[in-house]
Amino acid sequence: MIYISLTSGTFDLTIREVFNTLLRLNSSPEHDAVIFDFRLPRILLAGLVGFALGIAGAVVQGITRNGLADPGILGINAGAGAAIVVFMFFFQYQISDTGWQAIMIQPLFGLIGGIVATTLIYFFSWKAGRIEPQRLLLSGIAISSGFGAFTVFLSLKMKATDFEMATVWISGSVYNANWHYILSIFPWLFLLIPIIFRKAYLLDLFQLEETSLKNLGVSVEKEQSILLLSSVGLVSACVSVSGSIGFIGLMSPHIAKQLVGIKHRYALPISGIIGALLVITSDYIAKSIFSPIELPVGIVISIVGVPYFLYLLIKVKK
Repeated sequence: MIYISLTSGTFDLTIREVFNTLLRLNSSPEHDAVIFDFRLPRILLAGLVGFALGIAGAVVQGITRNGLADPGILGINAGAGAAIVVFMFFFQYQISDTGWQAIMIQPLFGLIGGIVATTLIYFFSWKAGRIEPQRLLLSGIAISSGFGAFTVFLSLKMKATDFEMATVWISGSVYNANWHYILSIFPWLFLLIPIIFRKAYLLDLFQLEETSLKNLGVSVEKEQSILLLSSVGLVSACVSVSGSIGFIGLMSPHIAKQLVGIKHRYALPISGIIGALLVITSDYIAKSIFSPIELPVGIVISIVGVPYFLYLLIKVKK
């Protein structure tokens, strides 16, 4: 898919031209612009976002013991998205477009929104000293709807050009991908993904009853909080650069476990790779199949994600 996305489009390139441009051999300004300014940042951003969302979805499902859990369905995406829209509405034009402040502050806003959403979900789904999966799912849907309504309300008060940009962004898009966006989320992935991989064995243990975990000496609340905050950080960083892309965190873990089994040591990286594949493929479809019109990548993913979610509901019911 990376090869197809690099070579295909309005301006077709051969594989030789791609390699010559990447290796700086007989490159031309036209090829440099197509690859380095448009296609390569978009592919890399889509891959990083999909990889992070796939891993975050596997963590959320492992913590909650709920195969239907997903950062988007649970409202984490919506909380992070609402905070980003607040940033766009009040602060975006007060900060310089260059420098570390401009690069890093938007993901921080997303992190705050994601943590607020997660705190509310925990508060409403906690009962008798533990999280009930059904209450978690219902609370997440309600909180997601609330944050979504607030986001739409605030975006309607924007200028016409800003509203159009916010609407595309809310739907999930990597259309405006650039190297600054990649730089802004890379530190989050570099710091948080190793933490999750190091604690992958705990996600296997979390499938046991809580009393069994405590008998094994596991500090349940502490470890759950570390893993959940790490996944919230990943989701918030992704939302800050690509908008709310749903269903990746739902589909990727299920597909990964069908391929390599239920051990999270193997399922986590495969889930990330599948997530990257899904976003890169969906982005290519969004920009090429419907050309000259370009759909937000989140809509293309939802076309597959909604039927898959219904399939999982029927499977769980059986």
